[in-house]
Amino acid sequence: MREDDPPDDRAAGSHDGDDDPAGGAAAGDAYAAFRDGDELLASGNPHAAVVALERARALEPDKSSVRETLARAYYQASRYDAAASEFARVVELDPVNDYAHFGLGLALRRTGDLVGARRHLRIAAAMRPGNDDYRNALAEVEAVAGGSDSP
Repeated sequence: MREDDPPDDRAAGSHDGDDDPAGGAAAGDAYAAFRDGDELLASGNPHAAVVALERARALEPDKSSVRETLARAYYQASRYDAAASEFARVVELDPVNDYAHFGLGLALRRTGDLVGARRHLRIAAAMRPGNDDYRNALAEVEAVAGGSDSP
């Protein structure tokens, strides 16, 4: 794994708990697809994980845990635009999700949007000031993009 890849485990340590299968057959199918995708991602197969997680997203489009895991899979599969889009949706669903801001910042950096990357990495670092991954990623982007207060 490259230094600036989002870790396999959430850096935030919080979980929104919205992947509970209770709620009918569709939710159960979504949960099964989510678990499959999560396991594939953990085993180092992000491309296969994307397939399972896209299926889970189609069944449960407003589940931030599904979208966050899909964003991680896209990122690890070097699909940075798709990762940025998914992380952005997670931020919309859960604006206080520091890990989503971090992932969005990393994905935007890979797409060349250093201003957007800096913005979201600053938010993540402010939300969890003790997180070295967040601070280091922000420092790297600021070194390239400049650390001014402009957006």
